Amino acid sequence: MSAPAVPVPRVAIPMLTLVRGGMGGSETYARELVSRLAANDRVDAVAVVPDAAAGFSAPLPEVAVPGLDGGGSTAQRLSTLASAMLKGRGIRRSWGDRTVVHYPFTVPAPRPPKGTPWIVTLHDVQHLDLPHLFSRSELAFRRRFYDTPAREADLVITVSEFCRSRIVEQLRIDPDRVVVAHLGVDVSEFVPFAGEREPFVLFPARGWPHKNHARLVEAMQIVRERHPDLTLVLTGGALDQLGELPEWVDRRGLVSLDELRELYRTASLVAFPSLYEGFGLPPLEAMASGCPVAVAHSGSLPEVVGDAAVLFDPHSVDAIAEGILEALNRGNAGFEAGLARAASFTWDRCVERHVEAYERAIETRS
Repeated sequence: MSAPAVPVPRVAIPMLTLVRGGMGGSETYARELVSRLAANDRVDAVAVVPDAAAGFSAPLPEVAVPGLDGGGSTAQRLSTLASAMLKGRGIRRSWGDRTVVHYPFTVPAPRPPKGTPWIVTLHDVQHLDLPHLFSRSELAFRRRFYDTPAREADLVITVSEFCRSRIVEQLRIDPDRVVVAHLGVDVSEFVPFAGEREPFVLFPARGWPHKNHARLVEAMQIVRERHPDLTLVLTGGALDQLGELPEWVDRRGLVSLDELRELYRTASLVAFPSLYEGFGLPPLEAMASGCPVAVAHSGSLPEVVGDAAVLFDPHSVDAIAEGILEALNRGNAGFEAGLARAASFTWDRCVERHVEAYERAIETRS
């Protein structure tokens, strides 16, 4: 006798704290998730977004909630949550009869209907591992709207085995309730280049403290003793927080996807000295472009890059410099290994893990 068919999950995906264009890797994750769920016949999903982000979920069916302006500061997010609470009944009505609710940005706004299984994605617990990098208000926000929901949800989805281990340890959550869905790279969007590369090192990251820009700049001063023509190109938001930089540092700020992909293709290497990463997409995107990569041996980065990149200690300026020099010396020697590593992380596999989690959450409650 064949096993009974699993009912197609009817999933609501509220993303009311979404700030379009300002959320980095977590936004990429949410966009890729909803776009691929639209073509998945094992799920019937609808996204719910603030009015300011209308159209984000296309081609997935979407409800845009009026009167929610969003914003990235703690105060703006609290305002969004207060509005979502007041509008909660109407928002839940707008997404119809759903058998599971998934919050890709962790914060459960609005709360699911009573008795409905729900899932949160928790991208990392950096605020618990490195609390000194966060303001008091941000720590309080995350403890209330990240930690508590993660403990209460039926399942937690996270993006790496590293994050899973930290979530289990820090939040004392049953390991069986934490599902790993590695992020992906659409390698078709990148054009590998194996020719002569231009004399610059690229670091695509926002100017947040854990990204470790200051040590990278110091390390590059050492590297430039051997390669005086080599410059450093920085992309990403909040780079004005880095203060004054040497004249050989090109602070590009936010760039278009086309410009970033061209930088990946032509850079001598991508250096990624971050002290903490829940996943770390840029090294994989660089590999998909054929670019050599040198990364910190911290967080999830070793799990992501495997043997296809040079690893270094991000707390040591000398070690960062040595890692960059080693990657420069290798040149394109790791070209094929990098392409293969990037191709092993797919969004389709990531979405499959989500569909399995939706089905499991429903079965757990039945």
